[in-house]
Amino acid sequence: MREANRARIVDAVKRYGGLTQVELAAATGVSTATVSTIVRELLAAGVVETHSTSRSGRRATRVTMARQLGLVAGVQVGPRTLQVALSDLALDVVADQRMPLALDHRVDTTLDRAALLVMDLLDQVGADVDELLALGLALPAPVDSGTGALTVRGAMRGWEDSELAEVLSRRISRPVYADKDANLGAIAEHDLGAARGLHDVVYVRVGHTTTAGLLLDGRVHRGRAGTAGEIGHVQVDPAGPVCRCGNRGCLDTVVSAPALLSLLRASHGDLTVQDLLSHAADGDPGCRRVLADAGRAVGQVVGDLVTALGPESVVVGGELAAAGGVLLDPLREAVAARAVPSTRGAVPVLGGELGERADILGALALARRKTQIELA
Repeated sequence: MREANRARIVDAVKRYGGLTQVELAAATGVSTATVSTIVRELLAAGVVETHSTSRSGRRATRVTMARQLGLVAGVQVGPRTLQVALSDLALDVVADQRMPLALDHRVDTTLDRAALLVMDLLDQVGADVDELLALGLALPAPVDSGTGALTVRGAMRGWEDSELAEVLSRRISRPVYADKDANLGAIAEHDLGAARGLHDVVYVRVGHTTTAGLLLDGRVHRGRAGTAGEIGHVQVDPAGPVCRCGNRGCLDTVVSAPALLSLLRASHGDLTVQDLLSHAADGDPGCRRVLADAGRAVGQVVGDLVTALGPESVVVGGELAAAGGVLLDPLREAVAARAVPSTRGAVPVLGGELGERADILGALALARRKTQIELA
C-alpha cells in the first residue's frame, strides 16, 4: 500500500507539474498525513523538491519534481514558424527559441534546425544531452503517434513519407514522441490551463487551420490514423471551394486564417493574422465581421461534436482565439443553439489560458508523460 501511495503521489506531481500537499491529497485520495510523510521521503531521496508558496492567503508547501532528474524538450513545427523549448519536469521552461520558416519548408532542413536548436538550448543551460529524457514534437497535421508519420496527405507537402519522430530521434539520440498540435494543446490546457481538473474536454484550435483535440476520461482520443477531431474537414458547403484534402466546402475553406485574410483583401489589402487581430481590437467593422462569422461557423460544427461526445467543457485556442469575445461570443452562441439542450445548461465554452504557448507546452507535457522515472 505504501509503495502504491508513493507511486500515486509521484505520478500526480509529474502530471500536474507542481501541487501543494493539500492538493496532492485531493488528487490522489491519500490522507494529508501520509502525503506529508511520503513527500519527506521523496525529498530525502532527491526525487522531489519543495518550495514555500501560498494558497488563499495561507502558507503552503508546493511539491515539484527535482531538477536533477532531467529535462524534457518540446519542438513545435508550424506552417511558418519553428519553436523549441526546454523545461524541467515541473514544465517550468528554462530556455526557448523561435525562428521563422519559409513557405513549404523542407522536412530535412527543418528537422536539422530543430535538432541544432535543442543542442544550443542544452548548452545555454549547461546541461548535457544525457540529461534530456525525451522530446515532444508538435505537428500541424494528424500523426501516427508511434512513428510520427503524417497520416493525411496534403497537410504538409513533402512531409508525408517520413517517420518524423524516428528521424528527429536519430538526430539527437534521444526518445521523440509526436502528435498533432491540437492534441498537445488539449494536454497543455488540461495539465496547466483552462481544462485543469476536467476529464472530458474538446479543445478547438482555430488558426492557420481548424482542428480539435479530444480528451476523453483525461486521455487523448486519436481515433483511426490519428484523424479524430479533424473538424476542419467537416463539409459546411457542398458547392464550396476545393479543400487541400480534395473535398469541397470543408470548414477550413471558410474559417482558416488564409480564408479570412482573402475575404479582406479587396477592402483592406494584404493583411497578416496579427493585422487582422489588431484591427478587430481597434473596432474595424470588416475585421470584426469576418472573425464573428468564423466563430459562428466553427460553433455550428463544434455544437454537433458536443452532442456526440457530451464533454464537460469546450476550450478554444490557436492564433485566432486571441480575438477574444469577437470570435468566442458567436462561437459560444452557435454551440448552445446547435448542441442538444440539457437540464444542466449549455456546455461552457472557454478561452484557452495558455495562448500561443499551448502547443509547445503540450509538446513538453507529452515528453513528461512518456518519461519513466525509477524511484530511489
